[in-house]
Amino acid sequence: MHHDDDDHYSYQKLDSYNPETTAFIAERIGNIITSLGEDVQREGLLKTPERVAKAYQFLTHGYNADPKKVLESAIFDEHHSEMIIVKDIELYSLCEHHMLPFFGRAHVAYIPNGKIVGLSKIPRVVDIFSRRLQVQERLTVQIRDCINEALHPLGVAVVIEAKHLCMMMRGVEKQNSVTTTSAFVGEFEKQATRQEFINLLSAKLS
Repeated sequence: MHHDDDDHYSYQKLDSYNPETTAFIAERIGNIITSLGEDVQREGLLKTPERVAKAYQFLTHGYNADPKKVLESAIFDEHHSEMIIVKDIELYSLCEHHMLPFFGRAHVAYIPNGKIVGLSKIPRVVDIFSRRLQVQERLTVQIRDCINEALHPLGVAVVIEAKHLCMMMRGVEKQNSVTTTSAFVGEFEKQATRQEFINLLSAKLS
């Protein structure tokens, strides 16, 4: 996988973990495991505290990158005025209330105003904001505002569809429910433009 110079993180794997941070978190994870009634010294759990410490660092590595700079590194002058949509962006995040995952898809659109951005940068922005402790509503707005501030387009639209394990695993009976959030600015505040966006999301290209 190619990594641009502006990347401070990897989609697949962090190259290194801060040893002090890892040790700090691992010690506390070990205490939690013990408090839950398990034997942290048994074979299957010996390396679990360190694994969890590294997992949490990976799942929150979005704090170490600036999404606006990622966009600004690939902005081009282009007099394209039609709606640009990047849909079905895979999204994985941690709910800040229970630190359990929520996951799904993000759909992002913008209408250029003399500037466009490299298409791969939009999923990176989604990833950076997702890899933090989040709520879906705030995540949706953060993605919208970042694109709006970096590109100054005529409008931005973001829709996120996600399933939340804090709902699915904690006794709620609606395990298959999907939460949808949206955020619009500029031209997308007009009903006709929003409807065009929704129609294009639903369209199947032959």
